[in-house]
Amino acid sequence: MLGDTAMRRIAILNQKGGVGKTTTAVNLSAALAKLGQKVCLLDLDPQAHATTHLGIEPDGEMPSIYDVLVRQRPLADVRREVGENLSLIGADINLAAAEVELAGIVGREVILREAMENDAEDYDYALMDCGPSLGVLTLNALAATHEVFIPLQPHFFALHGLSKLLETTALVSRRINPGLKVTAIAVCLYESGTKLAQEVLGEVKSFLDKSRGTNVPWAEARVFETRVRRNVKLAEAPSHGKTIFEYAPSCPGAMDYMALAREVSGIAVEHSERVRETSAA
Repeated sequence: MLGDTAMRRIAILNQKGGVGKTTTAVNLSAALAKLGQKVCLLDLDPQAHATTHLGIEPDGEMPSIYDVLVRQRPLADVRREVGENLSLIGADINLAAAEVELAGIVGREVILREAMENDAEDYDYALMDCGPSLGVLTLNALAATHEVFIPLQPHFFALHGLSKLLETTALVSRRINPGLKVTAIAVCLYESGTKLAQEVLGEVKSFLDKSRGTNVPWAEARVFETRVRRNVKLAEAPSHGKTIFEYAPSCPGAMDYMALAREVSGIAVEHSERVRETSAA
């Protein structure tokens, strides 16, 4: 990742669990890879759900992101190919100890950034699946990234969590990573027929509109047009160790994540695909 000016580093982050964070990290990575983009997914959650989702057993025997952060191993030693155009830097249970083991280390917040800057592999995208806590692991992601995507389930408590998360990004931007930007909100577990979903999205857009032109990391953030609908296949896929494109490639969840990847990358949707997505809505 040396000289990675063209690579987009994106942290996928939400302090609240159950909002589709890991599902988005894994399936957006897979969708971008299917579009021909070279993608590396970094699992920074001690629960290792993204690692498991991609069919890798996080048994603590194989090297993981823990070894990069605590033992200074290069990313190349822990990276593995998990699909065409898709690599994984996995997590395991050892990562839970990293918080304590790094407590006395000077510059512990920038270990990942330095590792990425010293990595020679070239990617179009590096996506980081962050845990729900705002400890040293998440700080490493925010120090190393250019962008933050926030998966959001449109219900009342999502707004409270969003404001606290934005405060954190502002703090990291001031003290560690001046280039950090919150670029997008990804709506997950969406149910189009509910009035509450529309009201919450309206409030989020209104809040973001009021931030335009201000000196905050989310001043240019947008809500993605693509809505990832609630879909049982998305919930089933992790237990099979497969992305949604391997598990149920024609389901609404797969269509939504492919549409989201096209929106992220700017790759236009083919007319025939747009017709299929509309008919499946």
